[in-house]
Formats: sequence, C-alpha cells, structure tokens
Amino acid sequence: MPNIEIVEFTDEWARDFASLNYEWIEKFFSVERHDREILDNPMRSVIQPGGQIFMAIVSGIAAGTVAMIPAGSTVMELTKMAVAPEFQGMGIANHLMKSCIEFATARGVDLVFLESHRSLGPALSLYRKFGFVETPMDPNSEYARADIRMELAIPGSNM
Repeated sequence: MPNIEIVEFTDEWARDFASLNYEWIEKFFSVERHDREILDNPMRSVIQPGGQIFMAIVSGIAAGTVAMIPAGSTVMELTKMAVAPEFQGMGIANHLMKSCIEFATARGVDLVFLESHRSLGPALSLYRKFGFVETPMDPNSEYARADIRMELAIPGSNM
C-alpha cells in the first residue's frame, strides 16, 4: 500500500481540487453553477467562510480530495469528494472521511450533511460505513442532480 498523506488546502492544490472533481462530475453528470462556484474559487467558497479542503497525497500526487463547508453555526456540508480513478481501491476515501469527521468534531459541529445521487453506489456505501443516514431531501438543494441527502450526527454533539 502506498503512503497516503492527508493535507489541508493551500493554493498549490487549487488546480488539483478542481480537476479531480470536474473529472468525475463530467463523467456521470453535468457541471452545475454551484459546482463552478466552489471549484473555481475554493478560497472564497470554502476556506474563507471557515471550511476546509483536504487533499490526499500519494508520492507527491493529488490522489483525492473532499471539502467541508459551513452551513450554519453547528452544521457543515461534506462535498466535492473525489478520488482519481488510478488511486481508487486504496482506502483514500476512508482517510478523507476520517479527516472530515475530525475537523467537524474539533469545531463543535453537531451535524454533517451531504447530497449525492443514488447511482453512486460506492460513495453511498462509504457514507453509510461512517454512520451517515438518509434523510429527506432539501427542497432548496443547490444541485439538480442530487436525489439523496444523508446526515451524520457528530458523537458527543447535541443531536
């Protein structure tokens, strides 16, 4: 198994954050306005509001990524998870999920939610493995492609 390092976002990873996500979105869906808002300016859309982007690095190469975006004082959205095809099956998504949960816990977050699509079976299995449960869709979702919403109550929170 390769050495997987999880690092926090810096400008050096901006292009990789965008390209990893554009690749999978374009493969399965269409890129939407909200995708572009996040991917084309991650500092403004994720970091400055108090979120974080994690990058999974293998031998100096960006192999995967995920973002955590504040959605209220004690709520965060887990979004833009992607692992490059050549690195899939190495447990990278597990490392990224652990980093997200640790980040949320350290910030006193009560709830993490995500929106996805039912056709993305491996992703949904990953989310369930980490304790996410399906909840009703948000009628104000930013994504036309989303057909499933999942939430995770952070252990030790008030949820």
